[in-house]
Amino acid sequence: MTELEAIRARHSVRAYLEKPIPAELRRQLNDCVEALNRESGLHITIQYDDPAGFDSRLAHYGSFRNVANYIVLAGKKEGDFDFRCGYYGEKLVLFAQTLGLNTCWAALTFNKKKVRELIPEGESLCMVIALGYGETQGRQHKSKDASKVQELAGEAPDWFKQGLEAALLAPTAVNQQKFCFSIEAGEPTVRVKGIGSCTRVDLGIAALHFELGSGRKVKAK
Repeated sequence: MTELEAIRARHSVRAYLEKPIPAELRRQLNDCVEALNRESGLHITIQYDDPAGFDSRLAHYGSFRNVANYIVLAGKKEGDFDFRCGYYGEKLVLFAQTLGLNTCWAALTFNKKKVRELIPEGESLCMVIALGYGETQGRQHKSKDASKVQELAGEAPDWFKQGLEAALLAPTAVNQQKFCFSIEAGEPTVRVKGIGSCTRVDLGIAALHFELGSGRKVKAK
């Protein structure tokens, strides 16, 4: 499965099977985490066989069930920290999808006290991502019309349309999709459009999807 195929196949999953992630897949995931940390400067980790991370009232309220594995996005809160957490966190999410695993981004619905104990002093927690074998493969979320997330004077080139199609498949907080793409000096840009929660994280996720769909590097504003 390619990353583009993973974009189309991946949907948020909150209920998981009581099925451990095999050792070989853990090795591949851990290798991916090491590479992403080197590139991003973040401190991404994966907790395996640790149901305490999603053992809370908020997690149950959010319909999470049998979450025993999860990704922790953390690091020094400097520069474009939230954007990088979204961008590189989604890279790991898509890689997990290629391995046949399911995921779900969580900004609030996890055991914050438990997870924060895992964060070294001087680092900040951004978000957590549930990981494992889903009871189902989830379902496609409703997306905005492409015209609502772009600002162009004329007809969009094909590469831009392909990038936008992939960006509209990006998971965002409460499906808000508060991002907007444009073209400046022949290259794509993206910015937050409107007010909402986790918008810079969402921007990083959408930027990655656009890059994979268009083959063009996106500049975040």
